[in-house]
Amino acid sequence: MAQREWHYPKAVPKLAELGQDVLYGDVWEREELSKRDRSLITVAALIALYRPEQLEAHMQRALGNGVTADELAEVVTHMGFYAGWPSAVTGGEILRSVLVNGEE
Repeated sequence: MAQREWHYPKAVPKLAELGQDVLYGDVWEREELSKRDRSLITVAALIALYRPEQLEAHMQRALGNGVTADELAEVVTHMGFYAGWPSAVTGGEILRSVLVNGEE
């Protein structure tokens, strides 16, 4: 697997190593779920847990994994009822930013 650009703190190199080797090198490569499905699950989880710092990068990755903008918008809407309106509103703002920046 190609090396990815990481946004982990440089003060925590082991976290970056585990992310590369275990999370993306193993978990994301398992055949039981497609990367597209994993992206949908991850975006939903990040909205539910209110983790906006990681959500933008995972929305970008989801688009790269074949998830459409309409599907991401539907995940955000769906999560409004299961994870709370404020979390979904933040997710919608992040999605708008991802889509606007992706058009530049």
